[in-house]
Amino acid sequence: MPDEIQERAGVQVLVCDPAGPTVATEQDALDLVGAAFLGAQVVAVPANRLDERFFSLGTRFAGDVMQKFVNYRLRLAVVGDISAQLAESSALRALVHESNQGGHIWFLPDLDALDARLRAAQ
Repeated sequence: MPDEIQERAGVQVLVCDPAGPTVATEQDALDLVGAAFLGAQVVAVPANRLDERFFSLGTRFAGDVMQKFVNYRLRLAVVGDISAQLAESSALRALVHESNQGGHIWFLPDLDALDARLRAAQ
């Protein structure tokens, strides 16, 4: 399936294809932002599409990517199992916890959890 805008819980979401290209640069993140400007309010990126540097906070890549979405007033949902990365980094666990408390960046296990989060946010 290609990346496509879907209505999920009454919200337009750009659901990214798990088999799509890796988000490995800030430009890759901006490309997703641009695709979302076709009408989405949220971008759901499968965790497996994010370069491993995203989960290694010392690289600052996660912060750079997340800031792009905040700057363009888009919500970012990282969807998928990141338990292996969480087990290796207390800093990442803290980032995920803090992000999930807010309204812009979420780390969720699957699209059903995204739907629930979107319904709760309305």
